[in-house]
Amino acid sequence: MPSMRWSPRLNPPRAGPSEISPEVIIETAAGIAHVEEIAASSPRLQAMSLGAADFAASMGMATTGIGGTQENYYMAREGQKYWSDPWHWAQAAIVAACRTHGVLPVDGPFGDFSDEEGFRAQALRSATLGMVGKWAIHPKQVALANEIFSPGEKAVKEAQEILSAMEDAKKSGAGATVYRGRLVDIASIRQAQVIVRQAELIASQQ
Repeated sequence: MPSMRWSPRLNPPRAGPSEISPEVIIETAAGIAHVEEIAASSPRLQAMSLGAADFAASMGMATTGIGGTQENYYMAREGQKYWSDPWHWAQAAIVAACRTHGVLPVDGPFGDFSDEEGFRAQALRSATLGMVGKWAIHPKQVALANEIFSPGEKAVKEAQEILSAMEDAKKSGAGATVYRGRLVDIASIRQAQVIVRQAELIASQQ
């Protein structure tokens, strides 16, 4: 079965209508070492993702898993195990390079398609990190990816309220205000705009 990718265009297309718009996959140690150069390599480049299995092999990682938490990648404290994310640092590097050069960062595959909870956990981490979509290697993963990478009504409502609160603050000459007991400022506007724009874009494609 061919791999399916779900990645909404949150930025204007970088390539013309008659041009090929490639997606690159970081699959080697050399690839992650040169990730920013790759992101900047062509104005036609649309998206970038991490190919976890080949990347793990290139790095010499002791795992046969494709994405997700790895059994032996944990910290121990007072008899308890705490699993961390072995892909986080590489994904963060990809997001930073993509955001710097106007490329869409997309989460790569999650190999165990019988593990919906694991897929959801990885997708939520990636969405929180700044990725805009996720590969689906099995039809049952498509709906999960769409759900997770589409802002929910609560998140959109909160973002809209933050924008409204900051608009009121600006009218009074203030650069910040309080929203539900927490500080919001100019940076909060940019954060809220990301959520609202994403929701509007998805709605326009339905």
